[in-house]
Amino acid sequence: MKVYDNPARSEWNTLLQRPVAEAARLEEIVSGILQQVKTGGDAAVKALTLQFDKAVVDDLQVSESEFRDAASSLDEALKTAILTAKANIETFHRRQLSEPEMVETMPGVQCWRKAVAIEKVGLYIPGGTAPLFSTILMLGVPARLAGCKEIVLCSPPDKQGKLHPAILFAAEAVGVTKVFKAGGVQAIGAMAYGTATIPKVSKIFGPGNQYVTCAKQLIQQEGIAIDMPAGPSEVAVYADASANASFVAADLLSQAEHGVDSQVILVVREKQLVAKVQQELDTQLAVLPRKDLAAKALENSKIFVITEEATALELLNEYAAEHLILACDNAGVLARQVVNAGSVFLGHYSPESVGDYASGTNHTLPTNGYAKAYSGVSVDSFVKKITFQQLTRQGLQMIGRTVELMAEAEGLEAHANAVRVRMGK
Repeated sequence: MKVYDNPARSEWNTLLQRPVAEAARLEEIVSGILQQVKTGGDAAVKALTLQFDKAVVDDLQVSESEFRDAASSLDEALKTAILTAKANIETFHRRQLSEPEMVETMPGVQCWRKAVAIEKVGLYIPGGTAPLFSTILMLGVPARLAGCKEIVLCSPPDKQGKLHPAILFAAEAVGVTKVFKAGGVQAIGAMAYGTATIPKVSKIFGPGNQYVTCAKQLIQQEGIAIDMPAGPSEVAVYADASANASFVAADLLSQAEHGVDSQVILVVREKQLVAKVQQELDTQLAVLPRKDLAAKALENSKIFVITEEATALELLNEYAAEHLILACDNAGVLARQVVNAGSVFLGHYSPESVGDYASGTNHTLPTNGYAKAYSGVSVDSFVKKITFQQLTRQGLQMIGRTVELMAEAEGLEAHANAVRVRMGK
């Protein structure tokens, strides 16, 4: 990791950039794949799965027997862990449900807003180098709580054309209605356009690499909603003199192991902490099964020495990390100054991995600086808010002249007349 000692603010924009593929070339590749799926349907999805995942898939949809085999083959301790995490996620997300509140804006004029579930949603679950079955809990639980009628899931198969048993167990546990063996851009295209086997959905959720993120952004231009542009994983850690170097290094590596295009950022107050963290990184990295991926990610990662606390928080808010860890004794105070982050972890005993799996909060979060404007996934992500209003005769009499005057001033006479003809009665 490169170290920058109190860099000038004029350099921040350049130094905080994420590693990205060349945009024009990326979009060209992704557009081509989406077009293949749009015109070729199931056959294109299968061909692309063979090309990219090296897997032959005869039947895209997971069968009942595959679900049974997965449940019987999965370790009982892991099943219990998945169900425990599911329960915590349900507990947190259930509190996000709300009943319509009737508001009388003036006598006889009642307005209210009601949350209505999106009927068909698609969940994308990355497989690739790691089967992220935890993401199924993060997306499936709020989708089911919201009341979505059809929950479609796509995930890339292994080279034997199978999905990991934990993916199938988690999907069944949260109530996913259909599961398909398709990943990458072709899965996003299949859910966006629909094929003979994979249903077309109204909104697509889930993280992915730069290709998946690009695909989601492109299909959004065609009228399919997406949760957010959630790309490669990232974490920023703020550490002061009270921080434990081994804890900090472990948190950095927990995100670096996601993939070569992940990025981790460390902001320290005291320069002497840098050497301690770097030593811990070397020690812990050496024994990681995914050390090659993590090492590549660290090449794109940076350490900032920022002497002033206020300046450090300004830099972190400018970075707008997907995950932000405040490894300090005064984390509760500093947390009040955080305005741009996907999810925040306070203190020395709140590792980011707890939020990734089981604390209850959602781990599908905005990356690449989108935390400046986007929220993480919640129950609200799976509903539309529809407004209603009902007027009595008295209510229309009271508000009618206001509407007439405003409509006439805008030159919209028919609007005014829709009120006038009623008031005349």
